[in-house]
Amino acid sequence: MTRLTIIAAASLLLAGCASFSPDGGFGKVSQLTQERTGQGVALQRSPEDAQTAQNRVAELLQAALTADAAVEVALLNNRGLQAKFGDLGIAESELVRAGRLKNPSLSFGRMSGGGGVEIERTVLFDILGLLTMPMAKEVGQQRFEQAQYQAAYDAVSLAADVRRAYFDAVAAQELAKFYEQVKETADVSNELAKRMLQAGNFNKLAQMREQAFYADATAQLARAQHQAAAQREKLIRLLGLYGEQLNFRLPQRLPELPKQVLEPQNAEQTAMNKRLDVQMAKRAAEATAKSLHLTNATRMVNVLDVAYKNKSESGAPRANGYEIELELPLFDFGSTRAARAQATYMQAVNRTAEVAVNARSEVREAYSAYRTAYDLAQHYRDEVVPLRKRISEENLLRYNGMLIGVFELLADAREQVAGVTGYVQALRDFWVAETNLQTALTARSPAAGSVSQPAAAAGSATAPGH
Repeated sequence: MTRLTIIAAASLLLAGCASFSPDGGFGKVSQLTQERTGQGVALQRSPEDAQTAQNRVAELLQAALTADAAVEVALLNNRGLQAKFGDLGIAESELVRAGRLKNPSLSFGRMSGGGGVEIERTVLFDILGLLTMPMAKEVGQQRFEQAQYQAAYDAVSLAADVRRAYFDAVAAQELAKFYEQVKETADVSNELAKRMLQAGNFNKLAQMREQAFYADATAQLARAQHQAAAQREKLIRLLGLYGEQLNFRLPQRLPELPKQVLEPQNAEQTAMNKRLDVQMAKRAAEATAKSLHLTNATRMVNVLDVAYKNKSESGAPRANGYEIELELPLFDFGSTRAARAQATYMQAVNRTAEVAVNARSEVREAYSAYRTAYDLAQHYRDEVVPLRKRISEENLLRYNGMLIGVFELLADAREQVAGVTGYVQALRDFWVAETNLQTALTARSPAAGSVSQPAAAAGSATAPGH
């Protein structure tokens, strides 16, 4: 009886030690996210938390949105992200539960007959749960840390998706404006060709070429305007905006190309140390290993319960005693559970190795895309756009000297716009590639996020031949 009392007291003590953390584990989640995005995250647990977030979002939307501001808005305002954060609370509740003994069972029986009454009382304690509690808590802790990394992974993934969508939206808006210029030029050219044909100063074939270009420019503008609207709506969904928030402003153009290109040192090792998917795979394997040890410890004993019992009958002194319930391994000696745990562990190990190999390859590929995009954008900025400008200036001089006609001048203007739109597309590709490189280094596979959709080529609305 004394031993059972000690066990019960120890059980109550252990159960009292397991409690929830003040921040629900979000301190580490915010730190991991801050290191990779420059922005922290927080779980909005109350209406006050939600209102504080909304106030900050309103403040950020007052000015033209930058890429960093867009990320902050999404981390504050995306309800899907807040829903995913609920998984961390579930994991913490499981951890706390692993540190608490299963509630004891109480049974009471009363039988009467023949003038006598028999009463039986039983209190049942889960002794196996008490013995394996330290190991179960280790497994729960591993899974809780895994949930923390998953929450940070979700936040960083959202940040990467937002940056890509932001650059796509700004570029699409800028391209739509350039295609408006092409359309305006086509309007002038088409109208002038019609008048000259009526005056007998233009042949029918040349006029139809101008009309065809006008038709192409009209269709191209419609596609560009829809692309701008679609990319803006995609950004809106990621930011979680609605109502009056939809009136936010984007800048007129993309950020300029940086003066220096990134040269990551030990990029592959950085990915091994910082990528969240790699760290998650490692911790999954570790948690599986802990589970394997727990399975080995209990493979021969599945259920072990200890009960304190007393029994009383009418006219007889109360009888006290105890009862032990033990499942006998007559048909299943635990080999199937051990084999399953071993196979699950090797599965986790191989998946971790696959993630590591893929991460190294993705870093190399992302850096190649980044350098290529930088070189192309630089080429457009330093070679193509200035050359188009010089050609336009020369043609203007030739037009003023009556060496070329108005249609040649208009055609050159269209070619200059095509060169500028090519630079905008190249600049957008660079910023998307830069986002993918940072994601590959510290967060996840860039392929796990959305891929930038290229806008229609500017060359599809080039000048007609004469």
